[in-house]
Amino acid sequence: MDFMLVIYLALAALAGLAAGAQIHKAVVAKRLGDAEGLAQRIVLEARKEAQAQKKEIILQGKDDLFNQKREQEAEFRDREREIKLKERKLEDAGTRLEERIEKATAKEQELLVQEKDLSRRDRQLAENEAYIQTRIEEEERKLVEIAGMTAEEARQRIIAEVRAKSEHEAARMARQIETDARETADRKAKEIICSAIQRYAGDYVGEQTVTAVSLPSEDMKGRIIGREGRNIRALEAATGVDLIIDDTPETVILSAYSPLRRAIAKMALERLIQDGRIHPARIEDVVQKCTQEMDVQVREIGEQATFDAGVHGIHPEIVHLLGQLRYRTSFTQNVLQHSLEVSALCGMLAAELGFDEKKAKRAGLLHDIGKAVDHEIEGPHAIIGADIAKKYNEGRDIVHAIAAHHEDVRPDTVLAVLVQAADSISGARPGARKELLENYVKRLETLEAIATGFDGVSKAYAIQAGREIRVMVNSESVDDDTTYLLCKQIAEKIEQELTYPGQIRVTVIRERRAVGYAK
Repeated sequence: MDFMLVIYLALAALAGLAAGAQIHKAVVAKRLGDAEGLAQRIVLEARKEAQAQKKEIILQGKDDLFNQKREQEAEFRDREREIKLKERKLEDAGTRLEERIEKATAKEQELLVQEKDLSRRDRQLAENEAYIQTRIEEEERKLVEIAGMTAEEARQRIIAEVRAKSEHEAARMARQIETDARETADRKAKEIICSAIQRYAGDYVGEQTVTAVSLPSEDMKGRIIGREGRNIRALEAATGVDLIIDDTPETVILSAYSPLRRAIAKMALERLIQDGRIHPARIEDVVQKCTQEMDVQVREIGEQATFDAGVHGIHPEIVHLLGQLRYRTSFTQNVLQHSLEVSALCGMLAAELGFDEKKAKRAGLLHDIGKAVDHEIEGPHAIIGADIAKKYNEGRDIVHAIAAHHEDVRPDTVLAVLVQAADSISGARPGARKELLENYVKRLETLEAIATGFDGVSKAYAIQAGREIRVMVNSESVDDDTTYLLCKQIAEKIEQELTYPGQIRVTVIRERRAVGYAK
């Protein structure tokens, strides 16, 4: 029994060992399977992570490559712009160089022609000298043989004859050279002037002596006239402009030879129409304000003129006088427009001749500055303008060019001659000026000057196209009896000093005003 028990226990132990081995084997197999699965998962995740890192690296590389490409393209565009800019500069420089080469070629050709001419004349002089020498020898031999003179006496006589003949020949050649030079200079001057005229194409419009003002309705004419005409009389007295109210629908005509007066009157009338309050006191107030505003506009016009001409550094008082030229005419040609034309033409002529273009433009712009005040100061406008330019520290050559542009003084510089030429070109263009209107305007100016020359006269306005002179006197210094005497004296002086068609009505107005304030 014990043996069997042992055997049984041994078999049981063997079976347990076998079962344990199987269990261990199963556990090991499971662990191996789990390890292999884990390894596969680790490998798969590593591959996925590697793929993600690869994609990220590729994307980063593409971004870096794109940024580098964009930077290179921007740098390339900058370089391309710089290259194009340099190319344009080179093209401009090439164009200027070609122009200089053309000018140099033209001058070279002129010099070659002159050189050939001089060479021909030198050969002719050499031939004449050889011929004269031969004649001298022949005459010397003949004189010795015939007259029995000594060689020295014959030489002196022949020298005297040859000298007289040579001087005559030299004078003839000098006259010929002078004629040729004058013809060449005349031709060249015509070419330069034609070039300047062709380059400048400014338009011009003849100045008129009337201005039309539109009205909102026909009823406004009655308000402008006022009760018994007091409004229209006050407006005419304040502005010096003749108001023409006729059958023209919704229109009032302002007539005066002075464009400045017409501009102030138009501004005042339009403002009164817009405001609606039209009575003598209001009229005087509005006219005074418009006069002040016009003074500001005149200065702005002068500044714009200096800007258009490209001339800078002008004294403010001269700029103000330039603005006044906008309201001055010369043979119906606007003086400011004429000054701008002369400035442009003078600059072109100076550029063609190789002189200072800026200085020429400055002298041309200021050449008629005296016309802004020549109705207030006695003397030629050229001398007045020169005095003004000198007063405000313009250069000596500019002052001389202004004074000499009408031969009031002799032109001694090239700049003065250029201003004369440009002034003539601007005024001589077909249609630029009309002498009849200028004579008419001068007659009206003279008419007003005659009236204002009497003591006690404060204002004088030529109206009705010069058929009437309206004179305002100072009521404190002129009484009623003196008013009639003054009227007669003015009429007599007009008859003596002025030539005019028909008759001129002289109206002398003496008005006393009393002004008080209610407080």
